[in-house]
Amino acid sequence: MIHREEILRNLKRYDHKKIKIGTICSHSALQIFHGARSEGFGTVGICTSDRRFAYEAFQFAKPDEYITVNHYQDLIKEEFQQQLLRRNIVIIPHGSFVEYVGAENLKKEFRVPIYGNRSALEFEGDRRKMRAWLQDAGIKTPREYSDPSKIDRPCIIKFHGARGGRGFFVVDSEKRYQEEVGKRIKEGTMTKSDAEEVTIQELIVGVRYYPQYFYSLMFDGEVKAGNGRVELLGIDRRLESNVDDLYRIPERARAFVEPSYVVTGNLPVVLRESLLPQTLDLGRRVTEASLRLFPPGMIGPFCLETVCTDDLEFITFEVSARIVAGTNLYPEGSPYSCYLFSEPMSTGRRMAREIKEGIHKKRLADLVS
Repeated sequence: MIHREEILRNLKRYDHKKIKIGTICSHSALQIFHGARSEGFGTVGICTSDRRFAYEAFQFAKPDEYITVNHYQDLIKEEFQQQLLRRNIVIIPHGSFVEYVGAENLKKEFRVPIYGNRSALEFEGDRRKMRAWLQDAGIKTPREYSDPSKIDRPCIIKFHGARGGRGFFVVDSEKRYQEEVGKRIKEGTMTKSDAEEVTIQELIVGVRYYPQYFYSLMFDGEVKAGNGRVELLGIDRRLESNVDDLYRIPERARAFVEPSYVVTGNLPVVLRESLLPQTLDLGRRVTEASLRLFPPGMIGPFCLETVCTDDLEFITFEVSARIVAGTNLYPEGSPYSCYLFSEPMSTGRRMAREIKEGIHKKRLADLVS
């Protein structure tokens, strides 16, 4: 286990006038590099050799430097950690970073300063802890079933970790559940271990909204939580293949198509304004619960995965405790960030702005773990 004291010792050795922002070239990296550059930071992209051309294709968002690896878990090796430390790098963890390197590896072996609270990734990656977090926040969540024999309504079956919806499926009875699990184990798309770790969650009917928040320790504001403020930076919806377009298939043919919930893209959304108080309160509650459950709590960007019912009530089913790919919709700012900042403000730039302010106030240690 890497202790915070070791991270802070490494941070203390940094030349704070030469700090760079780095991440894996995937997920939301273009936005992160573009935002860091806008705030005057040098950037470092960690990538495999076959991906570099895709980032070189975007001249205003490509990293200034690259570190090439054969496998992303190579970052745990001492030689690569030393490269990151010598470059004064603060790592931005996004969904691909956590999935490819591994949340346990980040917690136990990675000594490079990471923007945010590593404990948040632990709560995000374990659906039981995530549910406890949402319940502590006092917000409404879908019903969950600990035993397939209790299934009495349509339920979605989910796996732990950031899989982008891959492998999720819907059932409406124990019989259907057992059939699906048996079929997937036989196909090799699911293991017996997966079956023991799934979450069985009530399927909520409504409109899916994914509000993107930011918890700032450097700035004051109206939506207060702890010693900081909660900001709403944007909202999106996710395009899932192929479930979003099943209606295009003739009804008689749908029985032969297996629904898939793999996220392939995102759409921008603006809420009716009367829903903003409820949306801001959700972000505040989740942030305050994080302060209680894993001090110092949430730091920086996070997203709530919600469904809004026809009663105009939000049901929250997940937390993403980091930058989400839906923020890529707003590299020049969103319909909400423009009311908070006088210049274009993406979530990538917002993180860089917070880090910059932390350096200026000599409080960078409060922002990393």
